[in-house]
Amino acid sequence: MDMRHVEALSGCIDGLDIPASVTHLDAEVSNPLGEDEIARTTRAVICTLQRLNKALQQQRRFASDTSHELRNPLAGLRAELEEAQLHPDDVHLHETLQRALSAVDRLEAIIGDLLLLSRVESVVPNGRAPVDLAQLVKAEVSRRADRIPVQLWLVPGVYVKIVGIQIGRVLTNLLDNAQRHAERVVRIEVSHNGCVAELAVSDDGEGIAEADIERIFERFTRLDAGRRRDRSGTGLGLSIAREIAQAHDGTLHAGDSPIGGARFTLRLPLAALRDADGVKRPDQRLH
Repeated sequence: MDMRHVEALSGCIDGLDIPASVTHLDAEVSNPLGEDEIARTTRAVICTLQRLNKALQQQRRFASDTSHELRNPLAGLRAELEEAQLHPDDVHLHETLQRALSAVDRLEAIIGDLLLLSRVESVVPNGRAPVDLAQLVKAEVSRRADRIPVQLWLVPGVYVKIVGIQIGRVLTNLLDNAQRHAERVVRIEVSHNGCVAELAVSDDGEGIAEADIERIFERFTRLDAGRRRDRSGTGLGLSIAREIAQAHDGTLHAGDSPIGGARFTLRLPLAALRDADGVKRPDQRLH
């Protein structure tokens, strides 16, 4: 056995010293390992360890971010209650209770979103059913009372195999975001392209800077514009939306809107349904 294979694998494992500073392992495994079976196996194991290492780093960052986000409202709540305890005669009870309840509301919102994130992967595989995207959009929009009426450009009969309540949550999060930033127009479009269904939510707001296009999907990320317009958000809405999309073998991307602001496009495989002529439309996973 060529010792280069063992050394390459050993070096990769050494880099997985999780408590210490993790070495960078994302570079492609170089070709000097060769092309025989042992070399291919070595590369496969290295790639698996790289993915594991990346997942562990993400989990550690997520735990740190979560602790920070939960600590802020808790600190505010403690300060309010301690002030009331130390100076009961100087406290305006109604205002103190309102601020305390606001902190509790934020804690509940964060915890609820975190619980949803933890359930996404486990629920999707067993709960899917064919759903007409246009009908789902109409149902979700009819339940809302938005400040800007939503324009609907919907192609009927675009069926996807989904957990309806979860894709409904994606639409809700995207609409909440659009309503937060829009000036006069919010639009939802449903269409299909080949074997792919598309649901796009657009607004005519300030748009998203190129540098922030991917960052906005990171957990607890809130841009300055979003904070100015809504201070109650958790910073998890777009992250939840993308994770739900990926759990459904789909994608969610942001870009420029044709009406001037941002456009978020959800792409999902079309459901395998039989057309009127009996021809079956196959599913197609997205990458």
